[in-house]
Amino acid sequence: MKNIFVFTFILTMILVSGCTFTEKVKDGRSAFERKQYAIAIPMLEKALRKAKAKKEKGELAYMIGESYTKTNQHEKALVFYAQAVDNQVNTDYLKALGFAQKHDEQYKEAVQTLKNLSTEIGSIYEYKKDITACQTAQQWVQNIANTGVSVKSLPLNSSNSEYAPFVIGNQIVFTSDRPNTNSPKPYKWTGRSFSDIYTVNKINFDAVQSWDNEVNSPWNDGTMTFSSDGNELFFSRSSGEGREDYYCKLYTSKKENGKWTMPSALDFCKDKVNYAHPCLGINENVLFFSSDDADAIGGYDIFYTSRTQKGWDEPKPLPKIINTEGNEEFPFMDADTLYFASDKHFGMGGLDIFKTWRVGKDNWITPQNMKAPINSGADDFALILDNTLKTNVVLRGGYFSSNRKGGFGQDDIYQFVMQKPIEKPKPIDTAKIVKVINYKLILDINVLEKIYQAADNPNSKVLGRKPLEGVTLTMLVNGKSTILKPNIDGIFQLELAESTDYQFVVSLNNYLTNDVKFTTRGIGRDENNPIQNFETEVVLEKIFRNKEITLDNIYYDYDQWYIRDDAKPTLDNLSKILNQNPNVKIQLSSHTDCRGNDAYNLDLSQKRAQAAVDYLITRGVNAERLFAKGYGETIPALSCVCNKCTEVENQTNRRTTFTIME
Repeated sequence: MKNIFVFTFILTMILVSGCTFTEKVKDGRSAFERKQYAIAIPMLEKALRKAKAKKEKGELAYMIGESYTKTNQHEKALVFYAQAVDNQVNTDYLKALGFAQKHDEQYKEAVQTLKNLSTEIGSIYEYKKDITACQTAQQWVQNIANTGVSVKSLPLNSSNSEYAPFVIGNQIVFTSDRPNTNSPKPYKWTGRSFSDIYTVNKINFDAVQSWDNEVNSPWNDGTMTFSSDGNELFFSRSSGEGREDYYCKLYTSKKENGKWTMPSALDFCKDKVNYAHPCLGINENVLFFSSDDADAIGGYDIFYTSRTQKGWDEPKPLPKIINTEGNEEFPFMDADTLYFASDKHFGMGGLDIFKTWRVGKDNWITPQNMKAPINSGADDFALILDNTLKTNVVLRGGYFSSNRKGGFGQDDIYQFVMQKPIEKPKPIDTAKIVKVINYKLILDINVLEKIYQAADNPNSKVLGRKPLEGVTLTMLVNGKSTILKPNIDGIFQLELAESTDYQFVVSLNNYLTNDVKFTTRGIGRDENNPIQNFETEVVLEKIFRNKEITLDNIYYDYDQWYIRDDAKPTLDNLSKILNQNPNVKIQLSSHTDCRGNDAYNLDLSQKRAQAAVDYLITRGVNAERLFAKGYGETIPALSCVCNKCTEVENQTNRRTTFTIME
């Protein structure tokens, strides 16, 4: 299960995919760079068979492994990641191998690989949680027989992907990329058809049929939800006209006189933002969905919007007790209980399914992992309940999606049932006992610094993070400041108050001051878990004086110098750093590639550098602390003969940098 409409995060085949280039490619490397993974695989495998140098073999094997991962062929990916490591010990290769082993539930092997990776980067901190997760997942797998939960694959599954089911009466409606007449050509990411919506009888699983042709389009359609009467539909669709790599929006359609109306996008959907996995709340006036909107904490967060007389209001994210720096997707509401998938909450590997529920109006219980056998080392997601599966011995039943081992090869849909536990006779107790519960919220704050591949080069690859000692940490809450001291392990630990906002400011000589915020708003009291433990991190950047540091994602339109919207988040982060460090002065520099007239490039780069400075000034940075300098093509990051420079080399040379002067 990976991607469904625009390139997102390697996790859900046809769930939020796109960003593939449509032009033809001539070799495996260029196909890989264009995310045409199905095309890249045979080309790269052919190149690997011809390669002689170990370094080249390692690079090719790694790209093949990545291509198999992104096309949901994880067992094949594992073979090539291992081959990459055999040819060259590389931190990227080790990480890919460790997580592939975790996906394959080779937890013991994954623990050893991640330990080797920790040694290689010089920090046991970076993968400590992942190692613990592997060890815990192994225990959950060993305990499956005691859970009372049984899981089985549905007959509707094929060698293609089937996922995101929804039950309407006796029908299961689901998404699949099986061959269909709507797709004008294969989807180059997967090599299979674009996804459509299908339906099948859930009693006897007679022939699968395509859903309404008014809804299914030539591009990716799927992950849908229906109103309780079955007459209102919300679903995801790639929103470009004539191209396969546009972003995904939410669409709605209504059944009128037995036919579905032409789908229309919901008004709140913005351009260049992905929206997917809609789910109606219990009263059908609240719509939950996943999005990588700018308000998201990490990759994808879960948002909700309320229906009004004028339409749907502005979406809001669920609290941070649910949303993380990772990806939260596939919400499903059952009364006040929310089921969702996440790759960041403590899990078994890939996406895991979690549940939480409201306590009061806006508070939620800390999400609980559904454990094995519902979860596995693979991607597990899109759980829904089906009350018709309940019996006198079945407490709860439903369906979910997974690309776990033993399936038909891609994403499959599984049915699960939870049997009622055998009740033991309760002893008669006439005494009335009042249970007193002491609730506590404990926060651990880890202060870290980056590990660079070249210790004196801030533009070199970041291998990981490690704990940083000797820092000063100040807690700001309710207008008061308190300096905290670390415990014997170097961790700052404190007990938090409920419904309170905290800010922690961290400083150290020769490092840039940074802060992190944490809130206990939205955290509900859980009688079964009265002491709740949380962690947060603060990363301090080492000060590299008089060294150019490249700002990622600062791009300009051709022959233009205005600040594009996609560059603003990077400059916003830089303005935050500068406002936290008022004594720091920087020079902002802009560089061009070698194409074009020298004098023209020098003038253009100066305008671009000044535009970046002007933007920072609008974000509250004192103009006296900022200097703009355009270098044109005079200081390339990569040297190459101009008319033979590759596009990658030209893009690397077209860069914006900053240098700390004081």
